[in-house]
Formats: sequence, structure tokens, C-alpha cells
Amino acid sequence: MKRPALRILDLAGSPGEMGLAHGRTHADEIRAYAADRVTLAGSPRWSGSEIDAGAVLEIARSCLPAHASHSPSLHEEMCALADGAGITPEEAVIVGGFTDFVDTVRAAAGGTHPEEVTEDDCTAFIVPDELASGSGFLGQTWDMHDTATDHVVLLRIRPDDRPAALVFTTVGCLGQIGMNEVGVCVGINNLLAADGRPGVMWTSVVREALGMATAEEARDTVLTADLAGGHSFLVFDSTGTGFVIEAMPTARPYTKLEGRPLVHTNHTVFPEASAVEVQLDDDIAANSTRRMERASELLDRPEVTVADLIAVTRDTEAICRTSTPPRYVESSGAVVMRPATGDFWAVWGMPSHNEYVHVPFQI
Repeated sequence: MKRPALRILDLAGSPGEMGLAHGRTHADEIRAYAADRVTLAGSPRWSGSEIDAGAVLEIARSCLPAHASHSPSLHEEMCALADGAGITPEEAVIVGGFTDFVDTVRAAAGGTHPEEVTEDDCTAFIVPDELASGSGFLGQTWDMHDTATDHVVLLRIRPDDRPAALVFTTVGCLGQIGMNEVGVCVGINNLLAADGRPGVMWTSVVREALGMATAEEARDTVLTADLAGGHSFLVFDSTGTGFVIEAMPTARPYTKLEGRPLVHTNHTVFPEASAVEVQLDDDIAANSTRRMERASELLDRPEVTVADLIAVTRDTEAICRTSTPPRYVESSGAVVMRPATGDFWAVWGMPSHNEYVHVPFQI
């Protein structure tokens, strides 16, 4: 459970230069991670039916046009990453967006969602400025199948044509959680979409949103994306504006931050999104509800500090997850971001067993 200090990879330049450097730096690890994800995506335990690797890759290939259309620059970066790592672009789609991709696979193959591997991932929250001495926070745990924890990395990126950003992710993946230098933050929870389709993976949407100048622009990036699967997106900026969007391929309800913390876990709360959500089994639904209630309880105070938020991510009563059978989900890391001040804290591995690192935008 004890991990080294958070790995940081500095990337700068054009999309192609950044992608190539990312792929080359972690080539062996990305190839192994991609092979694992391709195998899992085609297994009955994830897709609901047995699908050979060729068919899995063909489904991923059908998603490439949506990536190219959504953001040509990020598509270029993803393809350069693949080239640097020695994998194909379709393998990069899978390793970079697995939890959306399996929604797409199930829809393409007509499979059901197997209960034993139902994803149950992440507790996220936005704390408004007025409860945080004038400078609010966005934070979350990042929970995933425990095999993903080894691959966590922090990208410190400085693109030629977009704001610099700090991006919590895994190797081979464009981005999962982050904050840019103009004060836009993006966080996520996985949702289980019954309306999956070939489209853009959530990780590209996170990175595109981190290219925006305001929370409203980041929200609109989510609302207009041709999504492959389901996630909730939390966006927050240095002016104190924040939103939570339950983003399914065919539904995008959202709410605005209004004076009290917004907490989200892994079940939908809007009827429009619930209508296209996979029915959760009772244990999963209860776990997600309990984490939402526990985080809301811990954040119910007149003033919230960064120490309080780190403590929320370390809460072993409900929020900080330990890998146990049959699902083997754990808190693979966590992030706390304060856009008004530019402060970014992150931890690799279970927050209850590891130390946060404060990461600056420049070395």
C-alpha cells in the first residue's frame, strides 16, 4: 500500500512532441498496460460476452473519427503517444479511456454489464469560495481496479497553443483530473452508461476542458462532446464558478455550485441520466450512496481547509477504498486543487497510507 513519491513527467511543445515524449518515456509500461486493457475489454467479466482481440480493436478503431473531430490537436497527441510507445492508435483509445470504452463494447456486442466487475469509482467534491476563506477547492479520490495503481503519473504540460496544466493520469492516457494555469479545474466520476456508442473517450474530454479559460467553457466542452460512455464531470474555476455534469452519450443534465459543497460519486441523481444508466446492483448502489453521504457529512462545516479535504480523501469509514474481492477496486490516488491560488496537491496510492505532494506549475 505504500508508494513512492508521485511520479512527474514534464511535457512541452506541439501536440506531436508531447505525445511522442510521453510514449517514449513510458513505452514498456504503456505496452503492458494496453495489452492488459485489450484483454479485459474482450472478456465476459467486462464486456458481457467473449470478444476476440481483433474485434475489440475494430470497435476502438471505430472511435478514432470522433477523436479527430472532437480535438484534432489531442488526436495528434494521442497518435504520437501511440507511435512513441509502439502501440496502435486504437490501442491508445483503449488504454486511455477504458471505462468509457467498455460501455461502447457492451453496446456494440450486445453484452450485459456483469455485476462482479461493476465499476464503483471515485468520490469527488467542489467546495465554494465562501466556505474556504474566499478560495474554493475541487478534490477527489481516483478509484479504479487495483491493477491501475502502478501506472499513476502526474503530467506537467506546457503546450504551445493552450494553457499549461497539471494533469493526474496514468501512463498512456491524455488526462483524467487536472488544473490549468488560468484556474480551470476538472474532476470526474465513472458512471455506467447503457447507451454507449463509438465516440470520444472521457480522457480526451478532460484534456480539452483543461484548454478552456472558464468553468462555463469547460462545461460546454462536456455538453457538446460526442461521448462514448458515461462519466460525471466536475468543473470549477478561479472565479468560484462550478458545475457538475452527469454526461451520458444521450443525456447531459447538470447543476451549478450554489453556496454549499457539491459532492458526487458513482450513481446518477438526475432523472434524464438515470434513464440511460445501467441498473446498479444493491451493494454498488449502497456503496456509492454511502460515500456521497459520508463526504457531505465531513464537508458540513462553516469553513473548510486543505487539511480537511485531505482528511476526507483519507476517510477509511467509506471514502478511501481498499482492494477486496470480488471487485478489487482501490483508491489509486487523490487530488486537491485550489484554482484561485494555483495550489495543487496529489498523492499516488491510497491516501490513507501515502503522503500528498504539492506540485508547482514550474520546476
